[in-house]
Amino acid sequence: MTMHADQLHVDAQMVRGLVEVQFPRWRELPVTELRTSGTVNAIFRIGDDLAARFPLVGHDPAQTRAWLVAEAEASRELADAATVPTPEPVAIGEPGAGYPLPWSVQTWLPGHDGTVEDPAGSDAFAHDLAALITGLRAHDTRGRRFDGVGRGGHLPDHDEWLETCFRQSEDLLDVPLLRAIWAELRTLPEVDEDAMCHRDLIPPNVLVEDGRLVGVLDGGGFGPADPALDLVAAWHLLDEPQRGILRHELGCGDVQWGRGMAWAFQQAMGLVWYYLDSNPTMSRWGRRTVDRIVAAWIAPGEDDSLPTSRGRCTVA
Repeated sequence: MTMHADQLHVDAQMVRGLVEVQFPRWRELPVTELRTSGTVNAIFRIGDDLAARFPLVGHDPAQTRAWLVAEAEASRELADAATVPTPEPVAIGEPGAGYPLPWSVQTWLPGHDGTVEDPAGSDAFAHDLAALITGLRAHDTRGRRFDGVGRGGHLPDHDEWLETCFRQSEDLLDVPLLRAIWAELRTLPEVDEDAMCHRDLIPPNVLVEDGRLVGVLDGGGFGPADPALDLVAAWHLLDEPQRGILRHELGCGDVQWGRGMAWAFQQAMGLVWYYLDSNPTMSRWGRRTVDRIVAAWIAPGEDDSLPTSRGRCTVA
């Protein structure tokens, strides 16, 4: 089912044609379309070792190529910082065979993503995730700052989007409660310097095997941002006891932990309604994230304390 109003069409036959013309050294390899929960790219395997990624939305080939070049550079930098394997950029393809944009090829990583193998109750996964985030934060920003794109900057910049989500979710969620939660989360102060972040640590972007983190995907956004941004993983991926492990290993203060909740809230609110029919997997885990946040808000455990005016704790 189509997920976006302006979504591009791409199928295995088109991909075979593109590969045969542009990368003849791979022309004998089978091309297989993957049914994933991803929303940004259509993914096709080429043989056993490669994956081709085709942007699902876009109109400007030059703009798309610039993004793919930047994505490849960020992915290489992520590989240097990550504690687990990440896909390596291999090539950038050109428009053709009915597909209007550049596209990319990268190495294939085995494993099940977090929507297929749920790591929520795994202590080992929580430790692995803490090690990953620690390693990413330690990577040198080289003086760079948040670029202003997407999540990772000022929470109030997302008020308009959240208002859209509240309106669209009136028949799906307890919107009055959620409005009250956002009204407090959005006021959390910016207390940390930008650090290097994956910037999209969500279930489809982590690979899990036997309850361990074995790979990280979609590293094209790796860059400086609010270090709380990667804490979305706590709410998207972990149950309460495992969130406690992550928080203690990272040494998160109340404000940083609360801002992580805010970024997860901003992301999950959009997933529930936007993908309700077109991508039920995304909608379901967005709802699960919202449910976790609401539960922690109503009855916070020791590790979910937040700096709010509701009396849990206060900001000095």
